[in-house]
Amino acid sequence: MKFNALIPEFGIKNLATSLDFYVGLLGFSVVYDRPEEGFAFIQLGEAQLMLDTIGMGRTIGDETSVVGGGINVQLEVDDFDGIADRLAAAGWLLLKGPEVRCYRTPEGEKAQHQLWVRDPDGYLLRPFKPLDQAA
Repeated sequence: MKFNALIPEFGIKNLATSLDFYVGLLGFSVVYDRPEEGFAFIQLGEAQLMLDTIGMGRTIGDETSVVGGGINVQLEVDDFDGIADRLAAAGWLLLKGPEVRCYRTPEGEKAQHQLWVRDPDGYLLRPFKPLDQAA
């Protein structure tokens, strides 16, 4: 397995709740875990993320630690429609979208299908799928 050079680790309140969201709704897979420490390493495509329960195992902080903290994570996905459908079926609140947005990049305008959603601990996620400009 190849580990990315940068892998975010989210401090969370409850591992089972977070796994329900990330695995059950977004489609991540658990690569490995240490349940006794409240830890899981998850992956979706090339995206890697660590979940670490505050107050268990090797965490920094305690139960009063602030989670979510204004971080905004863009997540490229292949199954955008499936994610949107699972979130809707679960009644999960979307902050925005699904929508199509265009962003200026060094390669020109790029369009993507995206939505904005918070995970159970308040982290802001923007799953997106690039759209073919030629279509």
